[in-house]
Amino acid sequence: MTATTTMHIGELADRTGLSLRTIRHYDEIGILKPTGRTEGGFRLYTAQDESRLLLIRRMKPLGYSLEETGQLLELIDALAERPDDADLRNRMELVRAEASDRRDRLRAQLDAADDFLEQLRGR
Repeated sequence: MTATTTMHIGELADRTGLSLRTIRHYDEIGILKPTGRTEGGFRLYTAQDESRLLLIRRMKPLGYSLEETGQLLELIDALAERPDDADLRNRMELVRAEASDRRDRLRAQLDAADDFLEQLRGR
């Protein structure tokens, strides 16, 4: 798909594994606005919108709330506009460290779940 090619919400849902309802909700709260609309008012999305949606989906397992997700997306957008901004780069480094901590906690939970399953297999 080229940058100018668009897709309807159903195709975006199929491509990302997210529901139409979820995508509409993300539009309503402002974290994923469609690039455009048809004359009939149907949402149109681009590959860039799909990438943003996949990024949002990747935040969820780490336990980010929708508010936190919105704040992180704002930071990502600001950094894309001003890549040399030291304050933004420092804030992003803090986000990376926090995400790493969240991943480590998730990994510990998975290890505990694996231990539990192993115990069940032994019975």
